[in-house]
Order: sequence, then structure tokens, then C-alpha cells
Amino acid sequence: MTEEIIVVCPMCSPKEPVGHDILRPGQNPVVQCHECGAVHPTTIEEKKPVKTKVIVSKDDVSFTLHTNIDAGEMIYVDDELIVDDEEADEVYPIIVTSLEAGGRRVEREEIENVDVIWGRATDEVTAKISIKIRNGSTSVEKRVSGEFEFIVGEKYNAERKDFQITKIKIRGGGFQSRKGDRVPAKYIKRIFATEVRKKGWGEAKTSWSAKRNGRY
Repeated sequence: MTEEIIVVCPMCSPKEPVGHDILRPGQNPVVQCHECGAVHPTTIEEKKPVKTKVIVSKDDVSFTLHTNIDAGEMIYVDDELIVDDEEADEVYPIIVTSLEAGGRRVEREEIENVDVIWGRATDEVTAKISIKIRNGSTSVEKRVSGEFEFIVGEKYNAERKDFQITKIKIRGGGFQSRKGDRVPAKYIKRIFATEVRKKGWGEAKTSWSAKRNGRY
């Protein structure tokens, strides 16, 4: 796949940077303009990393790490990042939940202006599940990889309870409720399900007897 870069084009946009494909990388790079197709040499400035403070939330615990992000990169709330703190020897994939820049919360900002990134760790997550049972409801939790997909209509087990998913609430709002809908655990706020009851020997015998006598 061709690498892209944003630089000025001497033919059609000498003042405002526009998109280009890098045709020849290296010390004397050659690029092609997306706007007019012109091929020309350019100067690619090396991006210096910016050491950024990141507060990571994992379950009910929060801790501070630092990671390097290329200068000029725009960071958005809901971005997925890899926090790699070499000094602490810790690596966490996160979803950005909040950004602080200039003493205020923002939805997006260039990394040079970001004071703190808040993020939710997604390597492992605890899925919270509400199960409808005969006499009301109960809640259980299931620890899974952030990439693990829960599927509406499928059956699962947690804390020795069998259940079938009826709908999934997504973080940030909205539900998935159609049979077969898949949602990675890292995006899930809560799972709603119904209990799957295992028939006892007596229940199975009664059901078999009823069928034999033509009652079903």
C-alpha cells in the first residue's frame, strides 16, 4: 500500500498542504499530488515524538503511564491507541475516553497541545451481564479479552449461570438486539440476557411422558 503524506504542491497548492502519495522515499523523496497528479520532489520533516501523560483505567483502578506519540498527530476521543511506557515496561491498548488541553476538556486536539489523555484499557475487560430469571433478575460478570465478541441470541456461561443474550448496550448509547449482532467486549456497556435453565431428571421424564400420552 502506498504511503501518504500532507505537503504543499508547487503546481496547484504552493501555500496550503494537500495529500500526496510517496513514490520514492529516502533522503530525496518524490511524491505525487492527489489534486493535480503532479510528480515533484519534496522535503519530509522527521516527526519528533511527544512524550504524553496517559491515565489508564482498568476495571476500578486507574494508573499513570507515559507514551510517545508523533508530533502533529491529531488525537480524538474514542481513538484506539497503544500506550507503550518503556520506563515502566507496560503496554496497554486503550480507547481514549477524554482529553485535557489548556486546562479544559476537548473532543480532539493536536498532540503537542494535549496535557493528559484518559483512556480505558481494552486488553482484558469485565463484561457486566443482567440476567432475567424466574423471580426477577440477577447480575453476573465475565472476564474476557477486549476483542472477544458477544453475539445476540447465543448462549454463554458466567459464574455458573447459563444465559442467552437478548440485547447488548453499547458504550456511548444505543443497543444491538437483532439475532446474530456481534459486539466486541471492549465496546460493551452492559449485556442483557435470559436464564437458560437446565432440565432436571424429573422434568425431562414428565416431558417425555406427556409426549408419549399425546398431550404435546
